[in-house]
Amino acid sequence: MKRNYRTAYNQLKKIGVPVYEGGYNGDNTFRISAEENYDTVWADYYKEFDVSLDDFGVNHRINDILIDNGLYAEWENGGVLGVAEQ
Repeated sequence: MKRNYRTAYNQLKKIGVPVYEGGYNGDNTFRISAEENYDTVWADYYKEFDVSLDDFGVNHRINDILIDNGLYAEWENGGVLGVAEQ
């Protein structure tokens, strides 16, 4: 992974975000699960469980870390966020 991806991956993992190495299409990036919202709602495509998410159903803490590293999250499907460079 490129340095900015690795930095964001490590920071997200440290705060408990369910992150997985490898992009949705085999890219050398990482993904964020939206299906492991146990203690904290990290992402919810339909915004059913937490209204404090952004307009796209992503936790602001995720966005802050991604933006700081020149990245953004985009829904791959209703259960997975892909990460890409801005």
